[in-house]
Amino acid sequence: MKLINTTDAVGHVLCHDLTQIIPGVTKDAVFRKGHIVQEEDIPILLSIGKEHLYVWEKDESMLHEDEAAAVLRDISINAHMRATEPKEGKIELIAECDGLFTIDEERLIAVNSLGEMMIATRHGNFPVKKGDKLAGMRVIPLVIEKEKMEKAKETAGDQPLFELHPYYHKKVGIVTTGSEVFTGRIQDKFGPAIRAKLAEYDTEVIGQTILGDDPQKITAEIESYIEKGADMILCTGGMSVDPDDTTPTAIKNTGAEIISYGAPVLPGAMFLLAYTKAGIPIMGLPGCVMYARRTIFDLVLPKVLADVRVEKEDLYKLGMGGLCLNCETCVWPNCGFGK
Repeated sequence: MKLINTTDAVGHVLCHDLTQIIPGVTKDAVFRKGHIVQEEDIPILLSIGKEHLYVWEKDESMLHEDEAAAVLRDISINAHMRATEPKEGKIELIAECDGLFTIDEERLIAVNSLGEMMIATRHGNFPVKKGDKLAGMRVIPLVIEKEKMEKAKETAGDQPLFELHPYYHKKVGIVTTGSEVFTGRIQDKFGPAIRAKLAEYDTEVIGQTILGDDPQKITAEIESYIEKGADMILCTGGMSVDPDDTTPTAIKNTGAEIISYGAPVLPGAMFLLAYTKAGIPIMGLPGCVMYARRTIFDLVLPKVLADVRVEKEDLYKLGMGGLCLNCETCVWPNCGFGK
């Protein structure tokens, strides 16, 4: 590209968008890349502070910012996403479905470390809705060497940097334990709270059973729901270390693999996660799920619904950001909880 005086620009081709900013009114390109400057354009260009312009001079060793942004788009985009058209050198990725957005953090950092290019994202491992913005990308200069963009592709590797895992319809069995609920001394508060959470997603509660603290009966009921076709089992009550709290023992007796009993999250420290040999998740939910607006359950549930297996290391990572601040107005997931 070549720098010229705006007053001498008639007939030249603009090599980037020119933005007009009127606070509180507009921020948009008044002229687009590729526009051929006309005589009547000169006063407008001067009014937005453009006394000099970059005009296009094609160089086969260089890429224009829009072309370079397209390279970053191609190493990032995956199924269930769409890309916007380049605007002011920037391309954004938009979710095409509800699901769990995940990022290969190591490769993303490697690309951003190359310099003169950037990819900014929302937090990964969190639920998104159809239409949500996932990421934005651009290069910093107006033109960049092709060689640098080839390096970006090499650094990113063969797989896209992002994934959007769609949710699947899940049949859920709820096993509520505790002699105080079973005998009717207190009313079950877990069931309504869990159903409200599940209603945020494509789920179907196929039943809820209320039992005492007999671990053999709890184990049998978990197995019964699995035989009935449940894709997920939620056990409530009996999750503390008191002698009468036998739900963890009952889950273990199903033969399921215990991923973790306990998580570095508040509310939700006494959370239990297990998987059967067939990969069906069993969750032991602590008492906080009854009354707290957001808990460990909200952090794990989207992954389970997207068939993304949760390992103990995933739970360990929740410690930084795992403290809910109980804000007066809850805006989760657009806050720091779980990030």
